Amino acid sequence: MDLKLIVCGLIVMTASSVEAQRIVAHRGASHDAPENTLAAFQLAWEQGADAIEGDFYLTQDQQIVCIHDDKTKRTSGEDYIVSKSTFDALRKLDVGRWKDPRFTGEKIPTLSEVLATIPPGKQIYIEVKCGPEIVPFLLPVLKQSGLSPEQTVVISFNQQVIAETRRLIPEIQAYWLVGFRQNKETKVSEPSLESILQTAAEIQTQGIDLQANKDRLNADFVKQLRDRKLSFHIWTVNAPADALHFQKLGVDSITTDRPGYLRQELNLQKN
Repeated sequence: MDLKLIVCGLIVMTASSVEAQRIVAHRGASHDAPENTLAAFQLAWEQGADAIEGDFYLTQDQQIVCIHDDKTKRTSGEDYIVSKSTFDALRKLDVGRWKDPRFTGEKIPTLSEVLATIPPGKQIYIEVKCGPEIVPFLLPVLKQSGLSPEQTVVISFNQQVIAETRRLIPEIQAYWLVGFRQNKETKVSEPSLESILQTAAEIQTQGIDLQANKDRLNADFVKQLRDRKLSFHIWTVNAPADALHFQKLGVDSITTDRPGYLRQELNLQKN
């Protein structure tokens, strides 16, 4: 075989592997626009995100709405409990002005409205912030969206949410979210890899979406995930050096508040 062809092939393979990681916009392009709003999601697409991530709750009248906190005080200034409020009441709130006056008038969107922003070939990571009671209501909304199963991922810290999603909506991916904390008594970082892998098997998750801890997430950790056919994702990374570190570990997706900036900086570092 021609040496030039071999070299060209290696270059293409290397470039493809480096760029394989999906850039996921955390609550949309939340560094630049009010989190979990249509403005933030539209900006994420403009900035070249491969996927968006949003947080979702079930309202009192069984509507699925996009908001991070279980109360509305932080982003609206008015104190409503999402699960005990109707959609109509929540819809009246302004959740854009707190970020910048130019976003005045942004409303809490529904899951359907967020799904409608997704371009062909792009994805959404639906973070369920409540319990498994939301899953039966997810199914019809996803079907009505017209998106393919490959475009939709459910993520949650709640193990029951992942298990119920795998049971009721087996055609879509479901990733278990994991954060690390130090045990105050033992000073050991938890959970252990062994417990993570055990829980992953029990709830039948297809991937683990982990807090970006460079001390805990090393090549051996990743190998054990891969040996069990689990995809590997991290949250939330805004520093290019950290993102590059996880790229080298072969992470499948990187969640960030700054999708445009992070992609640009990673491209500069690769060149």
